[in-house]
Amino acid sequence: MTERGARLLELAALFFRIGATTFGGPAAHIAVLHDEVVRRRGWLSEDEFVDLLGAVNLIPGPNSTELAIHVGYRRAGVPGLVVSGVCFILPAMALTGVLGWAYVRYGALPDVGWLLEGIKPVILAVVLQALWALAVRVMKGWPLRALGLGCVGASALGAHELLVLFGAGLAVLAGRRVMPRPPPSAALLAAPLSAGVATSVGLSGLFWVFLKAGALLFGSGYVLLAFLRADLVERLGWLTEAQLIDAIAAGQVTPGPVFTTATFIGMVLGGWQGALVATVAIFLPAFVYVALSAPLLPRLRASKGAAAFVDGVNVAAVALMAVVAAQLAHAAVVDVATGVLAVLSALVLLRFKVNATWLVLAGAAAAWILHRV
Repeated sequence: MTERGARLLELAALFFRIGATTFGGPAAHIAVLHDEVVRRRGWLSEDEFVDLLGAVNLIPGPNSTELAIHVGYRRAGVPGLVVSGVCFILPAMALTGVLGWAYVRYGALPDVGWLLEGIKPVILAVVLQALWALAVRVMKGWPLRALGLGCVGASALGAHELLVLFGAGLAVLAGRRVMPRPPPSAALLAAPLSAGVATSVGLSGLFWVFLKAGALLFGSGYVLLAFLRADLVERLGWLTEAQLIDAIAAGQVTPGPVFTTATFIGMVLGGWQGALVATVAIFLPAFVYVALSAPLLPRLRASKGAAAFVDGVNVAAVALMAVVAAQLAHAAVVDVATGVLAVLSALVLLRFKVNATWLVLAGAAAAWILHRV
């Protein structure tokens, strides 16, 4: 087997495992990716990882999926880009598709909320460990630390993440007295698609709705909820409010990318064909964006002005991750048992450096025991 073939198999195994076991949304995925590709395998340096983290925050689409695609590109070129992204998405697509099938058949989602009670505290510990490592690497010196605190405050007060990212980048440029090159505007990054959307449910209609979402959407699963509500509930009338909320819930309770909500909706509206079409459409822009931007990142680092801007963006990206971690902590630690589980997970990570996948499985087992008791 060639070296590239071996790397592709390694990428496939790693990202399938991460996609099948990592709950908690983008912050959790990023933390596990950091543990696997920086700390354990050394595929990327800390600086390379935070550069990629900053880059994916500047483009639309699912950040953690785009980060996985970037890692695949760094490791094995364009074939690695495809393999890492597909293998990361596939487990969540399959699980969410099954939930969608059960929902259509039985009219309700199965009750698995108890499972997340044991997984979320573990994920919180993994996220905080990665956040600390990234913050130490990115926020060198008091000016950058102050900037990071300012970004946390701005995000907590409701500032749009693009404003925080570009503002931080320009602040570092100004502080280093380098004439800034104007960054791409949000309008350019979110240019509207010219293609129309069908007015009746069909595969082509599903494709364009979800392609538009994948191509234009910044933010979390809650932003995805608002975006899809405007199209699928209000404008087209394809879903009810209750169905859309159930679809978002399905994306939240399964591991892997939250954007596999599209799989669930596609299943409800068009069966397995609809599930496949919706999934391909919402993730396709992420592959395109990474393929276009990945070759440019080394050139940005080589430019003094662009490197300063990237440094500021990286500080903001870590700050935004800190805000998400605070939100996750509020949702994860709800009683004494979950608090103890979070602390124990953090201690195990610090003392024994256990693989995050095993911790997640242990959290699921703890949830099962508590649920049975």
